[in-house]
Amino acid sequence: MLGQISSLTQGAPITCGKIRITLAPCLSYLRRNGGRDLIPRKCCHGVKKVNHGTKNKQDRQSVCKCIKRTTQNVKGLNLKKLANLPQKCGVKLPYKLSPSMDCNK
Repeated sequence: MLGQISSLTQGAPITCGKIRITLAPCLSYLRRNGGRDLIPRKCCHGVKKVNHGTKNKQDRQSVCKCIKRTTQNVKGLNLKKLANLPQKCGVKLPYKLSPSMDCNK
């Protein structure tokens, strides 16, 4: 798993499988409904890795589409936590994560 995470920043193509593995530590946090849950360190580490691994518009669109498909297929996600996850991990995005985000912009 660590090899796949590190490959996000080493010029390898970004695949949805790698993104899902990298962000998997976030699932337990995103499925809890409590408002004061701590985000696992591995989750924020994954968010930062994915963000740093996107070097161009195509990479960003690929990541967006993967996250969008995944959020549409994973049941029980707290969408408010999902929308605020990047910010809480110290990553600035020009949009909020959601199952309805437009990945073509």
